[in-house]
Amino acid sequence: MPRRERRAQLLESALEVFVAQGYHAAAMDDIAERAGVSKPVLYQHFPGKLDLYLALLERSSETVIDAVRRALASTDDNKLRVAATVDAFYEYVASDSGAFRLVFESDLTSEDAVRAQVDRVTTECSTMVAEVIAEDTGLPAHAALLLASSLVGMAQVSARFWLADGNGLDRASAAALVSGLAWRGIGGYPKSDDHREA
Repeated sequence: MPRRERRAQLLESALEVFVAQGYHAAAMDDIAERAGVSKPVLYQHFPGKLDLYLALLERSSETVIDAVRRALASTDDNKLRVAATVDAFYEYVASDSGAFRLVFESDLTSEDAVRAQVDRVTTECSTMVAEVIAEDTGLPAHAALLLASSLVGMAQVSARFWLADGNGLDRASAAALVSGLAWRGIGGYPKSDDHREA
């Protein structure tokens, strides 16, 4: 198997093991077995368990950051932008892979490299949202970033709650409910009446 394909296969196997067991309980033996390779093959690609975890975490982080970037670029209508951004978190959390657990529920945040990667998700997503808020409202950068961090926090925490709750609302309804709440708040910050969305 070509090196790139083997690496992708190992990452998928590792994701299944880390999501199911958490970092501390997962063993390289388990990952190698899940991938159907020997431990030496696994170590050829990843020198240790932390290296493997960080590679997965980086990939998972990029997935959610890219989803938020696409949501923000999907429309110029800010009400729809809020809905698309909130839905990006719900879609990410609802993924069958469970990769969100590495980013939002890591049991290894005491490790500096892991904490930095986890924080990067919130920081980059908030920064992208803050740029839109500042441009539309004229608020100072620090105020826009505070509002953006609040919106990002609302989206990811509510998405995780919705998934854990396991009943009641379907994904689309839950995301719409939360985006409605978010829009009623952020929609109150127009630069002028001309900028207010319906």
